[in-house]
Amino acid sequence: MIAGYLLIQWLPVPDWSRISSALTPFWRWEVLLFILAGFLAQMVDGALGMGYGMISAISLMSVGVSPVAMSAAIHTSEVFASGISGYSHYRFGNVNKKLFRHLVVPGVLGAILGALTLVFLGEWNGDILRILIAIYALFLGVRILSRVFGKKPGTRKVKRLGWLAGCGGFLDSFGGGGWGPIVTSTLIAKGKTPRYIIGSVSLTEFFITLASAVTFIGTVGTRHLPVVVGLLIGGVVAAPIASRLAGKLPAKKMLIAVGILVVLWSMRILVTAIW
Repeated sequence: MIAGYLLIQWLPVPDWSRISSALTPFWRWEVLLFILAGFLAQMVDGALGMGYGMISAISLMSVGVSPVAMSAAIHTSEVFASGISGYSHYRFGNVNKKLFRHLVVPGVLGAILGALTLVFLGEWNGDILRILIAIYALFLGVRILSRVFGKKPGTRKVKRLGWLAGCGGFLDSFGGGGWGPIVTSTLIAKGKTPRYIIGSVSLTEFFITLASAVTFIGTVGTRHLPVVVGLLIGGVVAAPIASRLAGKLPAKKMLIAVGILVVLWSMRILVTAIW
C-alpha cells in the first residue's frame, strides 16, 4: 500500500478533461493509474472487509479525477461486487431481516440525496467540493485509528437506525465511500454480533450502491467509464491475492497503516486544494 501511495505521488497527473471528453479512451495510459487505484482499494477491502470506496476516492482525487467522476465511477464499479457479496451473506444466513429493513430505505434515500448534492456542488465550485471531501476522508482516517486505539464499549441498544443509515448512504455517495466505516463500525461498536451486522450491512450496501450509480448515470451520463474500467481491472487482479492474504495479515497493524495513509492522503489533498 505504501509503495502504491508513493508511486501515485510521483506519477504525472493526467488531464481529466481530455479523458471525460473522449469517446473511446479505454486504452490510454491514464487507465493504468485507475487500475493501480482499484488494485490498492481491493487489497485493503479484501484484507479488512472495508475501505474500497475510501481508498479509491482518495487515490483517484490524488491523480486529478474530479469528485463527481470519482464517486460515480466507484459506485458503478461496486454494483456487481456488492451484489455478489450481499447475496452470499443472504445465502449463508448472515442477514438479520429486521435490521436490513431498518437500513435499506433510509440508506437508499440518503445515497440518492448525496449523489444529487455532489453533482450540484460539482457544477457550482469544484475546489470547495475537493476540500469538503478531503475533510470527510480525514474524518474517516481518524475514525479508523480511533477504532484501533479506543476502548471497547459494552453492548448497548442501537437507536435511530434510520438516521444512521441515511447519513451513511448520503456520505457514501457524496464522498465516494464510507458506508462500511460509518455504519458497520458504529453498529459493531455498540457490541452487536459482527456476523449479522456485516451480513445485513453488506446486503444493504448493494441497494445503496445501485441507487447511487443510477443517479449518477442519470445526471452526468457515462463520462466516468474509463475510471470504471480501471477500477474493475485492478480489483479483479487484486481479489485473489487479497483473498489469500485475508486472515493471515495482522488486522490491527493493517488498520493502523490504512488509517495513517488515509490521513496523509487527505491532508495532501487539503493542502493542494487550499494552496
